[in-house]
Amino acid sequence: MASDSNTHHKSSSRNQQQKLVSTMIKQGYISDPFLSPSRLNSLSPPPTFRPVPSPTLSPNPNQSPTLFEMMSLEQARESKPPPDAHKKLRERISAILSQSPFHNVNSDNNWGMGDVKLTIAARDGESDGGGETMAFRVSMDLHRTVLAAKSRFFAEKLRRSGTHSVEILECDDVEVYVHAVVLIYCEDLKAELMGMEVSKILALLQVFSAFLFDDGVIACLEYLEAVPWSEKEEERVVSHLNQLQLDGSRTDDVLQRVIAEPSTSSRVDDIFLKLSTGMLQAKNDKARREMKILISQLLREETVDKLEISRDTLYHLCHRCLSSLVLCLSEATCLDESTQDRGILMGEIAREADNIQWVVDILIDRKIGDEFVKLWAEQKELAILHSKIPTMYRHEISKITAQLCIAIGRGHILVPKDTRFSLLSTWLEALYEDFGWMRRASRAVDKKLVEEGLSQTILTLPLPQQQSILLNWFHRFLNRGDDCPNIQRAFEIWWRRAFVKQYVIGSQLQITICDYPN
Repeated sequence: MASDSNTHHKSSSRNQQQKLVSTMIKQGYISDPFLSPSRLNSLSPPPTFRPVPSPTLSPNPNQSPTLFEMMSLEQARESKPPPDAHKKLRERISAILSQSPFHNVNSDNNWGMGDVKLTIAARDGESDGGGETMAFRVSMDLHRTVLAAKSRFFAEKLRRSGTHSVEILECDDVEVYVHAVVLIYCEDLKAELMGMEVSKILALLQVFSAFLFDDGVIACLEYLEAVPWSEKEEERVVSHLNQLQLDGSRTDDVLQRVIAEPSTSSRVDDIFLKLSTGMLQAKNDKARREMKILISQLLREETVDKLEISRDTLYHLCHRCLSSLVLCLSEATCLDESTQDRGILMGEIAREADNIQWVVDILIDRKIGDEFVKLWAEQKELAILHSKIPTMYRHEISKITAQLCIAIGRGHILVPKDTRFSLLSTWLEALYEDFGWMRRASRAVDKKLVEEGLSQTILTLPLPQQQSILLNWFHRFLNRGDDCPNIQRAFEIWWRRAFVKQYVIGSQLQITICDYPN
């Protein structure tokens, strides 16, 4: 009875331990490689290698299982492969073995009869028909001389002469291990690897590294160095090589395409300035637009260390573009309208204005556009020249003003009220004149967005300045209609502020200090 009680107690304790392990795996306290997205992409320690034990060395069936054994049982129970998975796996492995040098008994070699029976077993199991679960396994008759000559791993394990029966257990991918063993026999590894996917090469590299098969490791690294990678493959290659911790001199060539020298601000500035200068001066309009979009997208991408482009570099480009724009406008006003060069010059005006918009967009995105608002508000000469150019050519310049008003209206640029009023004093009339052309000639212009930005900018000014600007707009809108920005919402708010709400600021708190005699 005591024996039955002890047995029952041990069984109950074992079940509780297994449930505990299962709960720990499910809750993430114990990692489960079967739950990872891809077994080939997760690196694990080298598989267990052992000679086949004699029957006298079998474990005691009455001994309580270890934590590792319970984890293995739990993983095998919760991650059984589909019913036809092993059938397809056997077919692929049979195809690999049919082409192996040691499989062809008629091949010209001096290996003789196989003296090593190598069995490779998977982690997961399948039913053997009797209710028991056994790991999927493949056995091969190999040659000690070949294995020991090519692999330092096998050379260590197969030191004694004679026949050997060896198992490699708990392999994540039996097919890859079998293929790796076959490749150990091949003389021209480069030719054998040709055409394989990067993921397969990485899996073989992991096994070759575990086997200490140096020729195989070198062949895989040379292959990876030579073939193109997709972006997803690039991440896998870097991750695998970092985790395998191979000899740095061997992996350096592979990683040179992705590992850059540490970035410095001066280096980034130099590269950006060269790219921007060439792009802003480009003659092909389509190519210039495409490259502007590309560079803008790349600058917005999140990086480990934020890509810093100095304020000075960006404003250097602004001043250069402004100087070019003033020069083009000056030349255009001096040319006769019938001159053929006038049309070319007008195209250059539009190009320089578009260049400024691109740089200003970067300034706003990096929250350093305040200085440009002041700079643009001070362009009195440019505003005068602007009025002398036909609207169809100059409306690109007014887009800069609209761009700044949108940013100010959204709170993306913060400047003093004097600067905001100066901006509108210099450029608002030009924006009114060009608005119709802006709206019709460019799909990129959002009429509502421009009107909202202009309204909000006006409403940030002192009330007398709001009144002056909005009364002027009222009369202009009556005469121009849709060719003038519709900012009646700002007009309504100003009216209520001035005549309906009439806020009154209370008197300041007064504090009187009295000195009392001692």
